[in-house]
Amino acid sequence: MADIRRQIEDLLRERFSPQSLTVQDDSGRHAGHAGALGGGGHFKVELVAAEFEGLSLVEQQRRVYEALRSLFPHAVHALALKTAAPAKSPR
Repeated sequence: MADIRRQIEDLLRERFSPQSLTVQDDSGRHAGHAGALGGGGHFKVELVAAEFEGLSLVEQQRRVYEALRSLFPHAVHALALKTAAPAKSPR
């Protein structure tokens, strides 16, 4: 799933020019899970981008899902997101 993780990173970097980005493949923790049987992976994404300034968390996450739409449901089954604008970064 390293290729999928790289695709996620590339798509998000291209779309958001993030201040920080972390993508973690968490698929191994979900082996045997019904959704994993279809081949889609589980990923965690932490993304800080200026574009998120003034947006609700729901709208931030909508934009991330839209950027990754081509990967659902075959390459990505589940996505855990932490998004923020730079001024409100959880780091």
